[in-house]
Amino acid sequence: MIDPHPPAPPGAPPAWGAPAPLPVRPGTGRFLVLACVFVCAACGLVYELELVALASYLIGDSVTQTSVVLSVMVFAMGVGSLAAKRLRWHAAAGFGAVEAALALVGGCSALVLYAVFAWTGGWGGLWSTGPRWLLVAFSLAIGLLIGAEVPLLMELIQRIRRQDAGGAVADLFAADYVGALVGGLAFPFLLLPFLGQLTGALLTGTVNAVAGGALVLGLFRRDLSRRARWTLLAVNVTVLGVLGSAAAHVQDFERAARHAVYGADVRVAVRTDVQEVVLTGGTHGRPLDLFLDGRLRVGGRDERRYHEALVHPAMSGPHARVLILGGGDGMAAREVLRHTGVDRVDVVELDADLVRLARADPGLAALNAHAYDDPRVHVVTADAFCWLRRAAPRAAYDVVIADLPDPGAAAGAKLYSEEFYGLARRVLAPGGRLAVHAGPVRARPRDFWTVAATMRAAGLATTAYRVPGRDPGRSAGESRAPHDWGFVLAARGPRGPRLWLAAGGPRLFTLSVRELREDVLRPPRTRLPASTLVDPRL
Repeated sequence: MIDPHPPAPPGAPPAWGAPAPLPVRPGTGRFLVLACVFVCAACGLVYELELVALASYLIGDSVTQTSVVLSVMVFAMGVGSLAAKRLRWHAAAGFGAVEAALALVGGCSALVLYAVFAWTGGWGGLWSTGPRWLLVAFSLAIGLLIGAEVPLLMELIQRIRRQDAGGAVADLFAADYVGALVGGLAFPFLLLPFLGQLTGALLTGTVNAVAGGALVLGLFRRDLSRRARWTLLAVNVTVLGVLGSAAAHVQDFERAARHAVYGADVRVAVRTDVQEVVLTGGTHGRPLDLFLDGRLRVGGRDERRYHEALVHPAMSGPHARVLILGGGDGMAAREVLRHTGVDRVDVVELDADLVRLARADPGLAALNAHAYDDPRVHVVTADAFCWLRRAAPRAAYDVVIADLPDPGAAAGAKLYSEEFYGLARRVLAPGGRLAVHAGPVRARPRDFWTVAATMRAAGLATTAYRVPGRDPGRSAGESRAPHDWGFVLAARGPRGPRLWLAAGGPRLFTLSVRELREDVLRPPRTRLPASTLVDPRL
């Protein structure tokens, strides 16, 4: 039972240690507070994961983005906890204000981050780093607000029924950690696949605002003055209105943002289980561009130069059985099938939707010469590393072509590791060759030569070369000035394979033996360490 006590003057803070005048039993009130802790913890973790995921998609280098978000947010949570001590005499009003601010900032964070990337990312100069600074700002703001929750909730739960600090902390943290578990699982398995980044964040903010407002205005309304109640109600309605309006127009916003990033001729924009796939052009004589997670993977103006340089030097020798790791767009398979004597081509691609698009989209299918309609081509949907572990050493291929994401992407670091090349070496037939795209040489020479050093550490002899062209790993909106592509051709044995083109091979449009010989690269004198799974260097 709650002991009766005279009402406090309007707006006066409750007496320290006095039980709150609740409209429900203390046990029910305690349960409602812990339920709010659960919901707020789930929302807080969703905000954190949403920032990490979106920053990785837009900026790249997921390891760096994760480190920045986590470190800044945890630091800010500590600062927020200290700052919340000043609000403990007004715990109910303070908690309501914190939750409304957190719902607005966290719910709109993905929208604002994407808008800055889309409309200012191509301006250059200081604007090019805008998304990075905005990521830090959102991590700081969200961390401050999340950190302020716990001290205020601790005060509220003690206002219901005083208990020892250890027991109260145990109950509070138990609800907090279970909520974090639910939020952490809901983000990748529910919010991201069914709602997407933007709508998922807006919905999370809505849930956050409703939970915080309902707890304060429903359970602790007698701790608030009449003016404070109406103010908090108006603030929460405004926040919900902003989030609801944004959710209603999120599709229009995404279309406008895509046009700002990719240009006005976006034909296909889908979010697969693996990545965002965008196709532009490809009709009415316009060159086709394929973007994967915002990075140009296939450029219709110069993709042939890239794929001819990747495939044909490796095909200058026995090539009855060919393995393509990645290359779901079908361009590498197109170049392989131009050679006579090819009996079988196995394509191991992680993204099944990308392969379906390469089959069905008229522009992309025309560009890859309908390679997937050839009965010699067999597609396996699998991670290349895992597939090699299962296949080796039973399979034997004359040619292995690694047409994989750029080596600068942390998410694909294992595909440029010593362990990966060791597995690829095992599937090579005697005299077989492995061709790898190792990134731009001039822009990222250390990454390029690290790939070559890693292949040598796996027991392969290498020959490095480059061809002029545009960087296939550039982000949408970046400069399209000519760049170069770097490749490494490798084989078993003491010496690197000879760089040449088969005399009876197909006619090439962009490559010649003379150009290949001129583009052979000598390794630097500095000895670089190999990149491994436990010690990635890329």
